[in-house]
This record gives sequence, C-alpha cells and structure tokens, in this order.
Amino acid sequence: MSLFQKLFKQTFIYGLATVLPRMLSFILVPLYTRVMPPGAYGEVTLIFAWFAIFNVILSYGMETAFFRFYNKEEQKKEVVSTALISLLTSTALFVLLGFLLSDQLVSILNIDPEYFNYFIFILGLDALSIVPFAWLRANEKPMKYAVVKIINVMINLGLNVFFLLLLPKLARGETSVFDSLYVPDYEISYIFISNLVASAVTLLIMSRLYFRRPYIFNKRMFNSMMRYGLPVMIAGIAFTINEVFDRILLSELLPEDIAKSEIGKYSACYKLALFMTLFATAFRLGIEPFFFSHANSENPQKAYAQITNYFVVLGSVILLAVVVYADILKVIIIDKAYWEAMPVVPIIVLAGFCLGIYHNLSVWYKVTDRTRFGAIISIVGAVITILINVLFIPTIGYYASAIATLAAYATMLGLSFYFGQRYYPVPYNFRKIIFYGSISVLFSVLSFYVFDRNLIVGTILFLVFLFLVYRLEKERLQQIFLKQFR
Repeated sequence: MSLFQKLFKQTFIYGLATVLPRMLSFILVPLYTRVMPPGAYGEVTLIFAWFAIFNVILSYGMETAFFRFYNKEEQKKEVVSTALISLLTSTALFVLLGFLLSDQLVSILNIDPEYFNYFIFILGLDALSIVPFAWLRANEKPMKYAVVKIINVMINLGLNVFFLLLLPKLARGETSVFDSLYVPDYEISYIFISNLVASAVTLLIMSRLYFRRPYIFNKRMFNSMMRYGLPVMIAGIAFTINEVFDRILLSELLPEDIAKSEIGKYSACYKLALFMTLFATAFRLGIEPFFFSHANSENPQKAYAQITNYFVVLGSVILLAVVVYADILKVIIIDKAYWEAMPVVPIIVLAGFCLGIYHNLSVWYKVTDRTRFGAIISIVGAVITILINVLFIPTIGYYASAIATLAAYATMLGLSFYFGQRYYPVPYNFRKIIFYGSISVLFSVLSFYVFDRNLIVGTILFLVFLFLVYRLEKERLQQIFLKQFR
C-alpha cells in the first residue's frame, strides 16, 4: 500500500471515529431544544465553551509533544511513562485546587455551583485519557481509537436520551427505580451526568496503558517536552478562543434578556458547519502522525504539498455541498425556532475550510520544532476574534461572531503560509488551490445569497463543480481510491 493510500485509509477510519459519533450527537440538538427553554440551552452552550478552553490548559501541549518525541527518541517507553506521570500529577493538582478554590472559580466562570463538581471531574477524566489516545495514534491503531471514541459518544448519547426523553415518561409518581432517578427541572445536571459516565468508562477502557509499564520519569526529556509543548498550549488556548469564546462574549455584550437566546440560535446554526469541521479534524488526525513519521524521509515537502492539494479539492466539494443543501440539513439537525441565524452558515463553513487549510500548512513549524510560531499565529487570530466581537456584537450580534471567525482563520492561514515558505518551503500547487477554492466560494455565494438558496440552481452549480473535479483529478483519485481494490 502506498504512503497516500495508507494516509487516506487512516484518515477514513479516524473520520469514522469523529464523523459517526458527531452525526449521532446531532440528535442532541433537537432533543435539548425540545426539553429545555432557550435560556437553559444557552447556559449549557456556555459551560461547554469553558470545557473546551480548560481541556487545552489541562493537556498543555503534551499530546503534540508526545507525538514528536515518540517518533524522535529511541527510549519510547520513557516518553510514554514521563508523559503519563506528568499528566497524572497535573490533573490531580487541578482537581484538588478546583475544590479548594471552588467559590472563586464559580464566580469567575459564572457557572452555577450545582454543575461545578461535574465540570471538574469531567475535565480530570478527559485529561487522563490524553496520552492513551495519543499512544494509539502514534502506534497507528486507528481501529481501536475509533471503537473507543464511538463507545464514548454512544454512552453519552444513550444516557442523554434516557434521562431527558424516556425517564420523565417512565417516572409516574410511583415508588420505583425510575421515580428515584427522576428529578424535575434537572435537565442540565442530567446532561453533565451523561458526560461524566461516558468519560469514566472511556478512561477505564484506556487505563491499561497506566498499568503495563514501570514508571520512569526522565527529567531531561520532560523539560524538552515542555519546551516543545507549552507554545502548543498557548496556540491551543488562542485557537480555542477563536472556536468558542464568541459565545462567552455574546453572553457579556448582548442585553441580558436576549443573550442566551441569541447564543442558542447562533450555536444551533453553527452546527451545520460541523461537516467541514469533521472533515478537517479527521484529515488532521490522519496526517499528523504521517507528518512526523516522514519528516526525515527524502523530499517530504513534495508529499506535504500533494496532501494539501487533496485537502483543498475535497474541502471545496464539502464547502459547496453544505451551502447548497443547507436548507435540507437545517430541517434534520436544528429546530425551526433557530433558523433565524441561517445567514451565518456559509461564513462559518468557509471559516472551517480556511482552518483546515491552516492545519495542513502548519506542519512546517511542528516538524522544525518552531512551535512558538504556532503560538504567535494563533494569538494573532485570537486578538482578531476578540476585537471584532467586542467592537461589533453590540450592533450586529452573532453576525459579528461569524465574521470574526472567518477573519481570524483566514489571517492565520496567510501568516502560516508566509512564515512556512521562509523556514520550510513547500512546493504547493497555487494554481490548483486558488482555482478550486475560488470556484467553490463563487458558486456558494451565487447559490446561497444571489439565488436565495434555490435548490435547483444550487444543485446545477454543485454538479458542474463535481464535473470539473472529475475531469481534472480523475487519474490521481483513481490511483488513491481504486488501485487497492483491483
């Protein structure tokens, strides 16, 4: 199997681990909006935004550092044990401080004390699973990775459906197990209980790595991993600000009586961009181990350029497909009460496309150990996100958040390309990238805004684009996807 066939096979499996669970989780959006008022859904969204930020802090770049040193060092067992000891210690310290400083943290984060304990425990359990999942990816075990991820989300989804939909019907005011479990107006707690159980089961499945080796803490290696990983953490925090901080800013800058309702509408329509996000995430999960393991091969830049070309081709198709068929997707995924925010969808999908290209371009600072550039670029993106949101949310609401997301990711893409070509030149096919990207964006604008989401016109434009891709990429795509079946 060629390197590219292997890459796309792994990307497909990682895609299953990401896409299928997320597709199932779409059920939660109409479920949440059905059983909770908009204010409660907005509160859940805000807490999950804090989850995303703290997840990055608690991993402090150790996942990426683990990949780098696992492929770089001969003492792989020491890399694993050092990373495990590091995360065990930091997670225990975080949980302890979380309880000691709970009053202060509740006030700062504006989280209801009722949900704070769930918040702390879920974050701790997820942090302890970081190295075991990274070990699976580094050892190219995508099937096990996919199975565990799917189990996690299936448990989470099943418990959500049970607690929010079935339990209220089973509890009839009689003395039974269901009546003892059911608490009226407890929906938000049920959501976090579901997450807590899923995270606990996941860690239990992955815990074998913690018990299969003698623990050796290599201080020299730890210091090197931290020097490599901390800039990645800073970049991750800045990146997460670009992803979720707009919800927090919306809650602070919009009038209190409409803030959570607006957050709910924006977050629900944001879900339609998930198809692009899932593709980019699956692609990144597949290529990251590939980038590191082939960094010292002959002319890796050529392979990196080809991978980016493939991403742009496939990403352009997904961009246009989501925009053209957004009105069909919205009926399946989100409740009618949230459709008011649909005009932000093309902006968010395009932002996700830019982010995916950025991830492909960012290989240069990871393989050259210049991770500080990743931090700088992400900080610039975070500053743009915050500035546009702060300046324009009071006047145009969540449209400012969508525009800020696109502006931040487009700027990050441009900066990564500029610095990358200076320090690690890659021979990208600019004509192909610009051609596919610009045609896809043009057709998206025509379909969504000019022809007002006319499904017939959009379908014609989509078929024309597919024909162009087929004509120009036929031979190469056949080499990748069909050769292994002959």
